[in-house]
Amino acid sequence: MRISVGPPYLTINHGSTFLVTDLDGEIDSNSLQGLFTDDTRFLSHYGCYIDGHSWIRLMSTATRYYAARISLINPELSSRSGKIPKGSLSLTISRTVEQGIHEDLDLTNNSLQAVSFNLEIELRSDFADLFEVQSGQVVRREQIETHWDRDNSELRTRYQNQDFYRCLVYQVRNCPTPAKYANGHITFAIQLQPGESWHACGYYTLSDNQHERQPVDLCYLEAIAPDVDTELQQRQRLWQDSATAMTTPNEDVKRLYRQSIEDMGAMRLYDYDLAPDVWIPAAGVPKYVALFGRDSLIASLQNAIVHPGFAEGTLKKLGELQAKEYDDWRDAEPGKILHELRQGELAYFNKIPRSPYYGAADTTSLYLIALHETWKWLGDKFKIADYREIAENCLNWIDQYGDLDGDGFQEFKARSEDGIENQCWKDSGDSIVYPDGTQVKAPKTVCELQGYAFDAWMRMAEVFQAWGDRDRATQLRHKAMKLHQQFEQKFWCEDIGFYAFTLDPDKQPVPTIASNPGHCLWSGIVSPERAEQVVKRLLEPDMWSGWGIRTLSAKNPAFNPHAYHLGSVWPNDNSLIALGFKRYGFAQEAAAIAHDIFEAANHFACYRIPEVYAGTQRHLGTFPVPYREANIPQAWAAGSVFQLLQAIAGLQADAPNHCLYVDPVLPEWLGELKLCNLEIGDAIVDLQFWREGDSRSDPYGNRTCWDAEVQQGEIEVRAKAWQPWASTTLASTF
Repeated sequence: MRISVGPPYLTINHGSTFLVTDLDGEIDSNSLQGLFTDDTRFLSHYGCYIDGHSWIRLMSTATRYYAARISLINPELSSRSGKIPKGSLSLTISRTVEQGIHEDLDLTNNSLQAVSFNLEIELRSDFADLFEVQSGQVVRREQIETHWDRDNSELRTRYQNQDFYRCLVYQVRNCPTPAKYANGHITFAIQLQPGESWHACGYYTLSDNQHERQPVDLCYLEAIAPDVDTELQQRQRLWQDSATAMTTPNEDVKRLYRQSIEDMGAMRLYDYDLAPDVWIPAAGVPKYVALFGRDSLIASLQNAIVHPGFAEGTLKKLGELQAKEYDDWRDAEPGKILHELRQGELAYFNKIPRSPYYGAADTTSLYLIALHETWKWLGDKFKIADYREIAENCLNWIDQYGDLDGDGFQEFKARSEDGIENQCWKDSGDSIVYPDGTQVKAPKTVCELQGYAFDAWMRMAEVFQAWGDRDRATQLRHKAMKLHQQFEQKFWCEDIGFYAFTLDPDKQPVPTIASNPGHCLWSGIVSPERAEQVVKRLLEPDMWSGWGIRTLSAKNPAFNPHAYHLGSVWPNDNSLIALGFKRYGFAQEAAAIAHDIFEAANHFACYRIPEVYAGTQRHLGTFPVPYREANIPQAWAAGSVFQLLQAIAGLQADAPNHCLYVDPVLPEWLGELKLCNLEIGDAIVDLQFWREGDSRSDPYGNRTCWDAEVQQGEIEVRAKAWQPWASTTLASTF
């Protein structure tokens, strides 16, 4: 069974531009539909009619992430040529997005009679800010002007508020019939003989103060052809050709990997490209087509085994936008890494604090984690010394501002009146609860923030060691171990055998069972002797849905499997937990997470894994239930596939020392796995893993074998298990 995600919409996107329509290809202004770029809705209404009547949809689909096709037929109607029976005419609307939209209109008369009718296209633009569209409260601030240029068959609609300017141009081209405009409709007087066809193109050009986003000058069938050399095709081929290739006899996993590669390519923000292979991912379509801190950093970590381009672009751009001053409105402090950057009218005029907004307590530590991980994968190819000042500023922020009260823990509390309440990855307003389901008030000291800071210090200690600053490296390790000891003393709840979700404003542990301690396994802050209890607790039925680990225990009164963070399943959450399982030696459990996330993904249309889905229990004959407003494609959802495979293969990079470590444990459902063109430093490696032995009694009991072939450069591939930072052997390094 294949399941579509979210409302019945068609969504296509490329770079900063995306189009959301209903399944008929039309746009309802009283919805989240429209043609958007840079957080502005350029087209708010689209209708297509035959003599004032709506067409009947037969089928529609997005055939590529950047292309969609809608097949329609006419209803029964009376026209100026007489009665036209239902289904006598077919209309195909094909759309391709590059920077603008190219629309093809193709009509065919399938009847035995000549027909005459009017084809009408209704267009309206409100130039609403994306945040207003989402809230359903669009405010018209200035007038919108529309002008029809009859000679060029061009409809120009413009909006200007002071120096904020937006313009949509719709131009009819390649049309044998003169186009006329009246009452908001572009009308074509069509006459077709039996079997005759008619074609026209609509070109949507989107302009603002800085850009003129023009459509591809190719019709649909040409634009999607694999051998056509458009800018869009060039960029997608570059991404796919440079990404690590994966093969396996498991066809579902192979298709899921291929789709995730395409979805990651679909999330590239081309306006921020720093080089042909240095990119930045958006967070997700349709709500988060923008530069984000947390999402872009985690997606970069996930893509470490696929391509380093996302990490390089993300680190550079986020470093350029690192906060330099204290700003209550934007929740900014010197050294902090942003949460998001928006380009719409509300941000432009400072009506919302997202220009950029810094209300995320985890992005600064995650930046340092991604900085170190990128260096470990690229070695000397990555000029990490260029980031020293940014890294120092991040470390200062963790000490001075991340710790609000000086107790050694990382906390958060919004200062902005329009800020985000929960400044962690579970950033919905109701996501942090007590065991009785009531809300925890700020300031909040969530457990994973401690793990991220601990991990950042340990990683940067290795970087400073490489820079020859042994004293600073030792200082950072001591800070990390002190935090580890404090964390164990304060967060461990012996009565539940689990770590507290958070500390409340009185610094009392909140013993809510949630997925967040799984991130602490990923960071390595968990004591090895307690790891097994954490793993087992996360896999108990109230947390383990069968489609993945839930965000919140089903036993909590606030549990709702359909809520954003109160019991849903997030693939990115699960992939980090799987890496944590692997780090502490629980390879079978990590593979079990991968299995069920992959199983869920296999149910979704085209193997496109959504941002989030419901935490309903898996039973025979059931299927994963989509979260209605899930973003798809979504960067860290697609990237979770790569991270889950990394956990199974146990891949750890050490490019500065010309080493790649592997620790594979293949489950029965993934008996063979091959990764080709894996980039590490200057080297290119092919890795092959396979199972040997009889697994009838124990699907994990047989032996995993592996082989490596270095295609380019010098690299040594070794077998080595991961080790948590807080293991007892660490003390000997001081």
